[in-house]
Amino acid sequence: MSISGAEITEIFSSVQGEGIFVGARQIFVRFKKCNMKCGFCDTPGDAAEKEYSATDLMKEVKKIDGSKGPHHSVSLTGGEPLLYSEFLSSFLPHLKKARFKSYLETNGTLPDSLEEVIDLIDIVAMDFKLPSSTGERAYWKEHQEFLKIAARKKVFVKSVVTTDTKKEDVEEAVRLIMMVNKSMPFIIQPVTPVKNCDKRPGENRLREFLDIALKNGVENSRVIPQMHKILGVR
Repeated sequence: MSISGAEITEIFSSVQGEGIFVGARQIFVRFKKCNMKCGFCDTPGDAAEKEYSATDLMKEVKKIDGSKGPHHSVSLTGGEPLLYSEFLSSFLPHLKKARFKSYLETNGTLPDSLEEVIDLIDIVAMDFKLPSSTGERAYWKEHQEFLKIAARKKVFVKSVVTTDTKKEDVEEAVRLIMMVNKSMPFIIQPVTPVKNCDKRPGENRLREFLDIALKNGVENSRVIPQMHKILGVR
């Protein structure tokens, strides 16, 4: 994939269903590729894509905003948008010139790519991929480097938790947040059932994870599920 284009599977208007901006009207731009395969992923990896240039994507964003706006921001989601960092370096100035806020939804594993575009980003919604939740390896070093860069802008951290999630992983996530900013919002997100698999943790387990965060100093911690799934919106 060259800087001239990016593989986009969807562009649409909806409300944000996760994190501290839940309920905000956004334009969603979904990038295709991802560098992870989380067990709870709800994004089809075989979705059809269309290649957009930065100019063509900006035209589509403006078209959607004109017909369904106004919008709080443009959510760059995926997949993993930072796999397209060169393209974003070209596209984001168009977004900023048109006075749209950029909202980067990212798995937080590509700090070098974030460094390339951080000055053009307004909001970072960063995942901490807990290894006991994802079934993948730990990314603590990458998350630490990523968070330090993201902290230059408005940022919050989100961790999906399941019945497999270990409290030690939550403790490590809390430790990394405390190293950067104890006031940073930390969202504990119970997994949404996918592929006929329900691994949602119960109330007591969610309370335990929240207590770990609060008692260790991350004062702006809360439990928020995927609200768009509950509401039945896209």
